[in-house]
Amino acid sequence: MTTIAIPNAVLPRTTRTSGEPVTPILDADRKGLTKKDVAADHPTWCPGCGDFSVLALYFKLIERRKIWHEKITTVAGIGCSSRFPYFVQAHGAHYIHGRALPFASGVSLSRPDLHVFVFGGDGDAFSIGGNHFNHTARKNIKMTYVVMDNYVYGLTKKQTSPTSPIGFKSKTDIWGAVDQPINPLKQAIAAGATFVARTTHTNANHVLQMMEAAMDHDGFSFIECLSECIEFYAGAFDSSNPRKGGKFELIGPEHDVTDEMAAYKLADEPLPGKFGIFYKANRPTKNKLEADIIASSRAKVKDQADWQILQRTFDRMK
Repeated sequence: MTTIAIPNAVLPRTTRTSGEPVTPILDADRKGLTKKDVAADHPTWCPGCGDFSVLALYFKLIERRKIWHEKITTVAGIGCSSRFPYFVQAHGAHYIHGRALPFASGVSLSRPDLHVFVFGGDGDAFSIGGNHFNHTARKNIKMTYVVMDNYVYGLTKKQTSPTSPIGFKSKTDIWGAVDQPINPLKQAIAAGATFVARTTHTNANHVLQMMEAAMDHDGFSFIECLSECIEFYAGAFDSSNPRKGGKFELIGPEHDVTDEMAAYKLADEPLPGKFGIFYKANRPTKNKLEADIIASSRAKVKDQADWQILQRTFDRMK
């Protein structure tokens, strides 16, 4: 049997009070990571894809926040944007289609010392994964979900997606889409997400600001990032790009982010709409609520070992 010694510097110490998530005690002298440290395989997206911008800013976030390798958790489903974990040299999973959020929920609930980042596209998030999106939002599980919305199925070469506008011609709707598209912001607010924001890949500074704000929020943070598919829906978001004659308009300071109805109405504006934080609320996370339940249950049997608690459970089943 081989024993592997792990340097103490790699394992941050932690503190924990009853019902509270683990808080890492960071070693002040430990060097933060750089893009070179966390970049893995060369991204395989099409040249000009908006996802390149989001990946670069994720690296920037890791570098700025000094997140260590063992604290980086990147989860994705299936689709162009869901290749994210391949390009990040850290812990993560490229999970099955539409099921990234349930997998990430398990990670978040079992490892409260981690902040889980989930990346997906409009098909993965709102079609096959739509049910999981709603339930993860209402349960308010702590994680950040960045959906790179390009209004089309790009990986499978141009089919209508849940966010494709009416009239969009694709291989599945050669006559033009007729189904009402999903409004991701309205759905997130209605489902119970406690942080809802919108950005676009053409404004790098704003993307980073939204990702940082989402990471700092204690709850389910959702960011819709408009990310152009240069191959199958070029020009979809020109109206939000000042360099192409559009306008990038921030949500005004008069907007109350705690006002759910105001956020809902703001989210209903037609493209290009506005950008920033639409809604933010303080509500106990499922992480906190379950930790309290566990702490309360453990307090009743604190004088017993784990095997004794398990034995009592088996005895009651006889």
